[in-house]
Amino acid sequence: MTGVASLAPFLGGALALGGVAAALSGRRELLVRWCCWAVGVPLVAGAFWWGSPAVTALALLVGVIAAMEFGGLTGLSRPDRAVLAAAVSGVILTSWLAPGHEVRAMAAGALAIAAVPLLAGDSTHGLRRLGAGLLGLVWLGVLAALAPLGATALALFVAVSVGDIVAYFAGPRLGGPRLSPLSPAKRWSGTLSGAAAALGVLAALSALSVPMAVAVVVGAPAGDLLESMVKRGARAKDSAHWLAGSGGLLDRIDSLLLALAVLLLLS
Repeated sequence: MTGVASLAPFLGGALALGGVAAALSGRRELLVRWCCWAVGVPLVAGAFWWGSPAVTALALLVGVIAAMEFGGLTGLSRPDRAVLAAAVSGVILTSWLAPGHEVRAMAAGALAIAAVPLLAGDSTHGLRRLGAGLLGLVWLGVLAALAPLGATALALFVAVSVGDIVAYFAGPRLGGPRLSPLSPAKRWSGTLSGAAAALGVLAALSALSVPMAVAVVVGAPAGDLLESMVKRGARAKDSAHWLAGSGGLLDRIDSLLLALAVLLLLS
């Protein structure tokens, strides 16, 4: 497995190629999105290079923001969102401070999420609030794996990111059958092209294994569709509007989240 420091040239090369592609496209949206990547990727790589404390801090920041965005999409109240963010943070901190007790932290978080509508006596929307909160906890709780996985998680992030970019460009150009009614703009041709590119990245990083391959080929596209389902239910195009050219943070990590979940299940 390639170390964190050895991944720097691959990250730099991917950013450079992405910048060239964005410039050649002439589309302002893609240029703005690339600028966000140019800022975010070094921060992510720097956190992994620094070690577990920095990765944990990064996971906490991402988890809280994503929980707030998810709560907005699913119509959760502010107390629900706050408890969800706290529950996700608790799982992430447990993976760093008390490894092996993540399931207990997840159970405690689930009880806290259930307590909010129960104490409010919400018989009208309580079940919906509970279901959305538990989905958010399971979905975002996998961020706790970032620090323990270390360089493996960074390699997965690189592969999934490259796969997303290739799928974004290849699908409209190659055409063919739609991937799912949940995301009519996506094509099987783009998904397969992105999967092939992601596998190539894993091979180049000496990180290719059966669990990693299944994570990028199955988990990443499924994660994108999962968020599409949530957004369709909310009749929203993006998870938020604060991230220039990208909507929200959840829009950028949806593929990575389910890829991480698949990797954890198969490892």
